Amino acid sequence: MTGLPVVLVLASGRGERFRASGGQVHKLQALLGGRPVIERTLEAVRASGLPWHVEDAGHPGMGDSIAAAVRATRGAGGWLVLPADLPLVRPDTLRRVADALADGAGAAQPVHGGERGHPVGFGAACGPALAALAGAQGAAPVLRAQREAGALVEVPVDDEGIVTDIDTVADLARAEALWRARGAGG
Repeated sequence: MTGLPVVLVLASGRGERFRASGGQVHKLQALLGGRPVIERTLEAVRASGLPWHVEDAGHPGMGDSIAAAVRATRGAGGWLVLPADLPLVRPDTLRRVADALADGAGAAQPVHGGERGHPVGFGAACGPALAALAGAQGAAPVLRAQREAGALVEVPVDDEGIVTDIDTVADLARAEALWRARGAGG
């Protein structure tokens, strides 16, 4: 593996809230700007130039998904945890979080307008703790430990995409409006 952190695209969720809100397909297959949400997320990941891994095996909880993805990318220089339902995240945001890890942060989290978002970056030293995760709460315990150790760096970004996740049909409509406002085409 490379010394760069790997972007872990988490796509294992069932998307039940999206369907409950009136969605006719899984939220990651819903169209945003004419393409599936997952494809929009992967476009940003590819454009970042960072190595990446999609975890879509249908794990029972986010912690299980993160653990499986970390185990599948052992030897990485760290990990950026990115839920697949954040299709507006910008490639430069991914690189800035990765840069914070390269500069020695134990963990790094982007912040937009005072709100923390994703991807959350974890240095290689967090690997064993991430690989041991299970359950629904994801990497919150690992992030909390990094914060308490003074090893968490907050990365200010001008990117509403870090907090624009697609959980409901209304979220998708809001993301579509932001997509159009950015002038993004294709």
